[in-house]
Amino acid sequence: MIEVRGGCHCNAVRFTATIPQPPVPAIDCNCSICRMTGFLHIIVPHSDFALETGQHSLSSYRFGTGAAEHLFCSKCGAKSFYQPRSHPDSWSVNAHCLDEPVEVIVDWFDGQHWEEAIKDLPGEGS
Repeated sequence: MIEVRGGCHCNAVRFTATIPQPPVPAIDCNCSICRMTGFLHIIVPHSDFALETGQHSLSSYRFGTGAAEHLFCSKCGAKSFYQPRSHPDSWSVNAHCLDEPVEVIVDWFDGQHWEEAIKDLPGEGS
C-alpha cells in the first residue's frame, strides 16, 4: 500500500488516501456525469481516506436515484472525490486529481446501463 495526496485545482480541498501499490485498479465509467467530468475512479475504503482541508468548500450534487453524493469544490469546480452509489463504504477518488500520477489498470464500466452493469463490477458494494 502507498499513501497518495490530492485535491482540487485551487487547493482548497486536500486529501490523503492509502491505495494499493501500482498498477492501481481504476474504473472508467461512461455515465453522463463521469463522461462529462472526465472522472477516473480509484475506489478507496472510507478508513483509508482523510479529508485534510476543504470540508466547507465542498458543494454536493445528487441526481437520478440520489444514492451517490457528487462533491465539487465550490471555488474551482473540480470533483476530486465523491461518495459513489456502487461502493457505499468507500470514496471514489479521481485519479486525475492526485498530486503525483500513479500507474493504473483501467476497467471499463457501462454506467449508462448501471443496474445491469453493477452485477459484473468487481468489489461492488451491494
